[in-house]
Amino acid sequence: MAQYLRPRCKAGRRGKAPYLLWHLAKLYWLKAGRKNPPIPADDPMIVNWKKWVLETEHPQAPRADVNAEDLAVILYSGGTTGTPKGIMLSNYNFVSEGLMCANWVGMNPEYADILAMLPIFHGFGLGVCVNTALSNGGKCIMVPMFDANLAAKMIKKKPNFIIGVPTLYDALTKSEKFNKSDLSCLFACFSGADTLPRVVKERFESIVERQGGKGVKLLEGYGLTEAVTAIMAMPIGEYREGSIGLPFPSMLAKIVKKGTTEEIPVGEEGELCLHGPAVMLGYLDQPEETAEVLKTHSDGLVWLHTGDIASMDLDGFFYFKLREKRMIKSSGMNVYPAQVEGQIYKHEAVADCCVIGIPDKEQVERVKAFVVLKKEFAADSGPDMAKKLIDHCRKDLIKWSCPREIEFINEIPKTKVGKIAYTELQKREIDRLRAEGKYTGEKNG
Repeated sequence: MAQYLRPRCKAGRRGKAPYLLWHLAKLYWLKAGRKNPPIPADDPMIVNWKKWVLETEHPQAPRADVNAEDLAVILYSGGTTGTPKGIMLSNYNFVSEGLMCANWVGMNPEYADILAMLPIFHGFGLGVCVNTALSNGGKCIMVPMFDANLAAKMIKKKPNFIIGVPTLYDALTKSEKFNKSDLSCLFACFSGADTLPRVVKERFESIVERQGGKGVKLLEGYGLTEAVTAIMAMPIGEYREGSIGLPFPSMLAKIVKKGTTEEIPVGEEGELCLHGPAVMLGYLDQPEETAEVLKTHSDGLVWLHTGDIASMDLDGFFYFKLREKRMIKSSGMNVYPAQVEGQIYKHEAVADCCVIGIPDKEQVERVKAFVVLKKEFAADSGPDMAKKLIDHCRKDLIKWSCPREIEFINEIPKTKVGKIAYTELQKREIDRLRAEGKYTGEKNG
């Protein structure tokens, strides 16, 4: 059900900002509100939010009977196949996640304010930035849309922690406002969802140190939506090149031989498995998929098979290697090629397609689509058709998932068994970037 807000002032009638002071509503109207489409007056699916809340009689809701193991949230992620599926998370999952994160950093009600630069429809944003702060007596300082200067401005609210992804930290280091901010309020900063380049870590820490954040480190961690979000990180004050740290309290982790439940020796690469209170209930309406990733091992415990390749050293520190899932990481967000391809296929001109991620300096990976047009549309393989396909994707996909580039080719390469050979296209792109001197490093899976 769509819900619209009607502003008090005339100037903001299309601006959807009813609780702003008149001068702020006017400014909002001039900057953004006037660009919003008018609110349909006769659409039964549209409810005036202000009228519904303030002018409608609502019966008192009965007290909810809530249990720890009850389903609390369904978040969508790629599971083990790259196809989005609903991940069922319980109250227990979320409560334990908040407590473990707080324990890891020594959080207390007087020192628990988090600058939330991540979207809260994402497990990382909801599980850490919101849930951890609020469940431990702190406040969540929301950045409504990521802009480095806006995030730097929010530093004035004195957050104790910043949570983000590498591209966000890289953008902050380039912000003139952030470079001049008082950062003495910071205690620690954490990066996840993608590999943190050492140059970004060192540049960020240097700025924070210079601006009053004495001894503050940018620490790397690891998590996945099937376990709410972050479930391991570097301890405060520690740094090991390439390590994602140690499991949080109450979480267990081990490395097994791929395709088995057999634990392998320290130092060897295998599949990362997790056990603990943050592990999901399962995938929504997908018992077979659930059984593939939640398996009972010889120790009698149920372990989550992450599909991620990692290793562990003698001290118990883990090292992330790559994701087996065919997933693209664009600006720290998960992009699922199968979902994007499904949308492209809906266009009447498309015969075949393949979506890949290619290295990009700003986004880590950029979404690119290779498209084979149907014969009757072959003559239209130019910039206009590429724009039409990108606009077609934007109708139903979030912006991170939409291709930034489309290349028309005669045939999508296939393996001997008929599967799309997307790695061949990735190699072709990397070779082209090398030849042009634009290669930024191996694709982060």
